[in-house]
Amino acid sequence: MLNRLLFLLPLLIFVVIAGYFTVPILTKKDPHLLPSVMIDKPAPPHNLGPLLENKPGVGPEALKGDVKLVNFFASWCGPCRVEHPVLMRLAAETDLQLVGINYKDEQNAALAWLRELGDPFGRIGVDGDGRAAIDWGVYGVPETYVVDVNGHIRYRHVGPLTSHALKETILPMVEQLRAAKG
Repeated sequence: MLNRLLFLLPLLIFVVIAGYFTVPILTKKDPHLLPSVMIDKPAPPHNLGPLLENKPGVGPEALKGDVKLVNFFASWCGPCRVEHPVLMRLAAETDLQLVGINYKDEQNAALAWLRELGDPFGRIGVDGDGRAAIDWGVYGVPETYVVDVNGHIRYRHVGPLTSHALKETILPMVEQLRAAKG
């Protein structure tokens, strides 16, 4: 009897592992979606100093008044480099305000990165110790948040922004939030 159980143990382990990966596919749940407890809550009230001398940092009042896209980025982040052309196009082609938060980065490296790739942000705050990112619920950079006119977080995009994500999800939400402002 014990030999049969030992013989079936690898099969049982395989079935459990296969089930773990199959259930999200069958239920159409995206395993990359990470829930955020910050949705519909005010953006954390950090006052982040500016990265650039000629641009303001980020504070609670800066996130109110109009819908904004808040992007956590770093010069050492490969996926941030991948998404940067999307942010540059967005800044050039829309009136959506982009707010950058430079995450755990060396100032000189961040400045060189923006000089090389361009600066799509209206303001950039520095989160040198990562405390602001923790309060926002950031798992890793890049992450982007849609913030409404009252400074409440309405949406979170994990990973590099794509043209598809902007067109299908983020820009329609921005328009909806602006229309609700009325």
